[in-house]
Amino acid sequence: MEPFQRLDAVAVPMAQPNVDTDQIIPSRYLQKPRSTDFGPLLFRDVRFDDAGAERDFILNRAPYRNARIVVAEQNFGCGSSREQAVWALYDYGIRAVIAPGTGDIFRSNSLKNGLLPIVLPEATVRAMIAALLDSPGAHVGVDLEQQIVTGPDGATHRFDIDPFPKRCLLEGLDEIAYTLTLLDRIVAFEQALEHS
Repeated sequence: MEPFQRLDAVAVPMAQPNVDTDQIIPSRYLQKPRSTDFGPLLFRDVRFDDAGAERDFILNRAPYRNARIVVAEQNFGCGSSREQAVWALYDYGIRAVIAPGTGDIFRSNSLKNGLLPIVLPEATVRAMIAALLDSPGAHVGVDLEQQIVTGPDGATHRFDIDPFPKRCLLEGLDEIAYTLTLLDRIVAFEQALEHS
């Protein structure tokens, strides 16, 4: 997992609520192993037609093709639980999703897989979406250490995140890698049990 500290990148506005995990990655791709590059499958049925030709979708427009941040309406990532939705965003290059709220399971899966979900007030997000639509290709900044988002207009907004996922994201640790940082303590505990 790539460490996440600071990001200043093109942000793509998604001005519709309730973007669900089936839109993010269709269910027919869920059996693929994690070693698969899920990036080309991101929004597959919305981005491409059955013949593989591009549709008129925002990620297919030049200013947003290399976006690394999604700024979305309410309830992004709702619907069924699928870690693959996060993998598709991550493999495409998206590192943060900013919204007034996300699906609970999507949020949990994001934090475990290197994607930072940021919740900001609805009015703030709507203003950010409008600014991004007015200035295609505009950047948004995210400073995880300071927990600050800088909008395309330069305004700053503080966000909350629990300390444990924050540490894991900053250090690029998934749950297994985090557990391995405690290996000395685990071994010491096991040895103490053996001698008691």
